[in-house]
Amino acid sequence: MSNQQVDARAEQVLRQTETYVVPVQIDVVAHRLKLTTSAVPLGEDVSGMLIVEKSRGAIGYNSTHAPVRQRFTIAHEIAHFLLHLKKNRTSQVFIDRFVFRRDENSARGSDREEVEANRFGAALLMPANLVRKEVRKHDLDLDDAEAVDFLAKRFQVSTAAMTNRLTSLGLLRS
Repeated sequence: MSNQQVDARAEQVLRQTETYVVPVQIDVVAHRLKLTTSAVPLGEDVSGMLIVEKSRGAIGYNSTHAPVRQRFTIAHEIAHFLLHLKKNRTSQVFIDRFVFRRDENSARGSDREEVEANRFGAALLMPANLVRKEVRKHDLDLDDAEAVDFLAKRFQVSTAAMTNRLTSLGLLRS
């Protein structure tokens, strides 16, 4: 999927679930997609998992991670649910590990499904049009770190996630 297709699909999902607002209530998105969510202790290196049996899905996210990380994990698992389920399987499991330090493989994004789930998750939490609207509404100078922090707080995401999203939208110089 191109970035524009990802953004359009994410916006469509948010509008269909009536959650196209700042901040996106990602737990409501999940529930309206008929997914259950649970905070569970998954150990240090696991962010979350998606378990699908027939057409029912459950997302487990790490109860020890920061709330902004938990939100991103839920969005990432929703992306797997919407984009990566195999039609011919009755049960599937996605387990996502948290990378504390990006290694050469994660930096290159060699796993297409994981890269796509990250992009789609970011688009769910930080919809392109809503990000642009907030920048205009608050007349933000994105060269100012405080402006990026402000947006991160508004969207309830990490500053790093917001920085990445602003860069991918062409609103911030890398």
